[in-house]
Amino acid sequence: MAAAIRLLPAAVMLALSCFPSAVSSRRDVLELGDADFDYLSTGHETMLVKFYAPWCGHCKKLAPEFDKAATRLKGSVQLAKVDCTAHSETCGRFGVSGYPTLKIFRNGRDSAPYDGPRSADGIYHYMKKQTGPDSVHLKTEEDLQTFITHYDASVVGVFSDGSHLSEFLRAAALLREQFRFAHTADVKLGEKHGVKSEGVLLFRPPRLSNKFEESVVVFQDFLTIGSLRRFIRDNIYGLCPHMTVENRDSLRVRDLLTAYYDLDFRRNIRGSNYWRNRVMKMASTFSRRGLTFSVANKKDFLFELEDDFGLGTSDGGDLPFVTIRTKLGHKYTMREEFTRDGQSLERFLHDYFAGRLKRYIKSEPIPERNTAAVKVVVAESFDDVVNDREKDVLIQFYSRSCSHCKKLEPVYRELAETLSSDPNIVIAKMNAADNDVPQGYDVQGYPTIYFAPVGKKDEPIRYEGGRELRDFLKFLKSEASRHLVVGGLKTEL
Repeated sequence: MAAAIRLLPAAVMLALSCFPSAVSSRRDVLELGDADFDYLSTGHETMLVKFYAPWCGHCKKLAPEFDKAATRLKGSVQLAKVDCTAHSETCGRFGVSGYPTLKIFRNGRDSAPYDGPRSADGIYHYMKKQTGPDSVHLKTEEDLQTFITHYDASVVGVFSDGSHLSEFLRAAALLREQFRFAHTADVKLGEKHGVKSEGVLLFRPPRLSNKFEESVVVFQDFLTIGSLRRFIRDNIYGLCPHMTVENRDSLRVRDLLTAYYDLDFRRNIRGSNYWRNRVMKMASTFSRRGLTFSVANKKDFLFELEDDFGLGTSDGGDLPFVTIRTKLGHKYTMREEFTRDGQSLERFLHDYFAGRLKRYIKSEPIPERNTAAVKVVVAESFDDVVNDREKDVLIQFYSRSCSHCKKLEPVYRELAETLSSDPNIVIAKMNAADNDVPQGYDVQGYPTIYFAPVGKKDEPIRYEGGRELRDFLKFLKSEASRHLVVGGLKTEL
């Protein structure tokens, strides 16, 4: 306990003697409650608090990552936790309604919800950006060079008076968790970068410097929080950003080509840029055709490459894997070896834009015999069965390990047998764990059931009813495009 106390600010040492349980067993995470929350939280300029319940599965998953982040952030940002089953008053006061809920506090005041990554590395980088001022005041050329020589991009405002500076600082306060901000009143610092009087400069990270694009971009619009946000969003990544687990969702809102290889910009900048430069060359040629480009560390995405694209760790050796994932979820892989002259990548892109590539679909084999009442669907046969324009289809997405699916199986089979004489309806199932789920079907758990009626195949209806035979029949009677045939007899709608 004494070692833990020495790590805490002097303002809370007295409190610890009064509240001996205030330090968790992990030592780097403060354990707060109804009696001590206000007193202990005011002793920290910036604090990340986790509100949790011991029984919560998501909380248990987060716990080791949270503890690791606390250790890395020790001395700069304090991490704390509140057990809401034991301290409901505090959790209620801050509007906690689900677990885990993470909030950022500044000097004891609820400042903002935490909406960053849930990995130790992600929490660390997100919270490091929460320390210090919203925007760093730069006074000299040396200050500027020190600030922009950073792993991440830098946004620098140059203002000779306070009229535009105040709007810039408001933007920095809102966007600081996403971007790095600094400002200066010395207009000479911006002159050599293209700002003659006042303006904003976006410095891309030095590690991503290349001959295909400028390293500094000048903001030229009227300054508002919205216009600055759009400017940063549209320019920060450049032609070929480094995709990480943290930024992949923001990059995948567009059709995206990614080259995966042993990328490490911290230890091997030159080697990491060797393959990136070859991708950049193609990006400078093809980016205007609606495709964006990126590079990524293969090790960070091994599971995804294997699960989504069927690429094993031995595929390609030391050469990059190249994939395309469209915003609609269509996937393509470059099967030809990535050549050092970049010509194989160029051929791949020409084939993609010409529509000559076959989409990659993760699929089990189409069953040779499919005579059971419940029809087995795989990704390769989904269009033929579920999107059959002449038939209504009830499709269950399941997993072989799912206990709820096993419980439903006899009822679902009885439903299929009951309707087996109806030529207009199909009762089907697909193992969603081993087959790609098509666009338009949101499958987050098992079993998930959808109804794809005739004439509305692009608008499947999610089944939310009971799990008994009568529940399914009632639903189908109301939604089917034709009268149901039950046991050889038509039913009235």
